[in-house]
Amino acid sequence: MHKSRLAGFIIDCNTPDLDAAATFWTQALGYPLAQHDGDQGIYRQLDTGPTGLHIEVQKVEHPSRLHLDIETDDIEAEATRLEGLGAKKVKRFPRWWVMEAPTGQRFCIVHPQHTDFAEKANVWK
Repeated sequence: MHKSRLAGFIIDCNTPDLDAAATFWTQALGYPLAQHDGDQGIYRQLDTGPTGLHIEVQKVEHPSRLHLDIETDDIEAEATRLEGLGAKKVKRFPRWWVMEAPTGQRFCIVHPQHTDFAEKANVWK
């Protein structure tokens, strides 16, 4: 059986200035930006510490909103399980599924975001 859990929250921002949006959320939530090597593209990750939830500010084309990510060691199995609970598959990307709950909220099913989960699920070994 596959394993899944809440990975964190993605703050979708329809904005031309992702850095300004990230600055707002770091100050609002009290977490600094995580340090990354190279280009972060359309994402800015907050540093919530080794045991904190994964929180990202993401530049998007759709209206601004908040969505959650569910991390899993088997994306297809989790999408199928959630369909059985009434969710709908919205769009498949190479590394995740966008899903919609029966009540209309969008969320994503993603690969493990936390080292402790990946180790327990035996994903990154």
